[in-house]
Amino acid sequence: MASPITDWRPEDPVFWEQTGKRVAWRTLIITTLSLVLSFATWFVMSAIVVRLPGIGFQFSEMQLFWLAAMPGLAGGTLRLIHTFLVPVFGTRNVVTVATLIKLLPCLGLGFAILNPSTPFWLFMVLAFLAGFGGGDFSSFMPSTSIFFPKRLQGTALGIQAGIGNFGVSLTQFVTPWIISFAVAGGLFGEAQVFRKGQQTSPIWLQNAVFWYVPFLIILGGVSWLGLRRVPVRATFREQLDIFKNRHTYFCTATYIMTFGSFSGLSAAFPLLIKTVYGQFEEAPDPLKYAYLGPLIGSAMRVIAGPLTDRFGGGIFTQLCGLGLMAGAAVLGFSRCLTPASLDQFPLFVGVMLAMFFFTGIGNAATFRQFPVIFSHSPRQAAGVIGFTAAVAAYGPFLFSTLIGQSKTALGSAKPFFIGLMVYCIIATAINWWFYTRRGAEKPS
Repeated sequence: MASPITDWRPEDPVFWEQTGKRVAWRTLIITTLSLVLSFATWFVMSAIVVRLPGIGFQFSEMQLFWLAAMPGLAGGTLRLIHTFLVPVFGTRNVVTVATLIKLLPCLGLGFAILNPSTPFWLFMVLAFLAGFGGGDFSSFMPSTSIFFPKRLQGTALGIQAGIGNFGVSLTQFVTPWIISFAVAGGLFGEAQVFRKGQQTSPIWLQNAVFWYVPFLIILGGVSWLGLRRVPVRATFREQLDIFKNRHTYFCTATYIMTFGSFSGLSAAFPLLIKTVYGQFEEAPDPLKYAYLGPLIGSAMRVIAGPLTDRFGGGIFTQLCGLGLMAGAAVLGFSRCLTPASLDQFPLFVGVMLAMFFFTGIGNAATFRQFPVIFSHSPRQAAGVIGFTAAVAAYGPFLFSTLIGQSKTALGSAKPFFIGLMVYCIIATAINWWFYTRRGAEKPS
């Protein structure tokens, strides 16, 4: 059994080169691989819901949006808990348990899909359990900020979050392929008949979740054997001191804009394509486009990480806010969301992908800002990273339910995107005033 580390001084150049660097990068590799599966299983429902009606589940449009939303509700709530776990239980224990517990929703959803009489309420419970993957971020990222010196935290956090975010694209890209054939000679179960208009074809929708099971087991074992705990300890009560600092709330506002938008748009994008453009002849397959947004956002988070280390995060968060404002305005005031034909589809997809591009930049920038803003206390900086990530993780829940309500009550998702534009204006103003302008209180 790996013993806890009793001496940890990443800011000491000699210690870092001789001991710290090897341990930190090994920890980053293991936790990042696990985080990829966390995001993949968290967003797997967004890929499944667009196929459920085709195999006979009689769910309404609003019910489908609720299924896409529930993992976000669970993920945000569980992140609030995860925020405080690493200083109490240590990286090794938290990451190992968090990896293995995701077996529950993967196995549960697979068997629910195989049973055509599975009720909506049970799917809702299982969708909520898929949120286990969403909670992990608020343990893994604060852990990484503790393992690395401040000068490398933008890079390290950008790599982990960016590659972890690829899990969203992974589940939306792999799902259409892996449900198209019998994995391991039908080991995962029999095929369903998928109906699209007058056409039918066999699919194995349960494969979308069952294929994660062996990888989760392997990574759980690797985490137990390869990770260690560093001497950063605090009780739950001690960690509550972050809520006495107003910058905790300002940072939360900006991260809701960046990651809240990334995760919310990732969850809603497939259903938006299906519900807005699905009524036309030769309607586009949502899963052929949906993975592109998270892919772009994740890549930009990785690419922008080193840039924020060099130039600071504040200016890039500002750029993100301006880009999201523009994208939300186009969607809110154009015909993209109330199309008369498929002619508007390229513009819709283009604007959505541009918004993902800016969220990736903003996600890297904000996580570079937080350790600088709370530079007086690495433990507080880690706590703020966890808390802001927790609140922003409600993005899938809020975006999916509010878009669904907007479409149901008002006829289109336009009002939602106008509201998103207003929020981005407010969050960008906060970032400029406190962190970016000349003479700002906490330049970052």
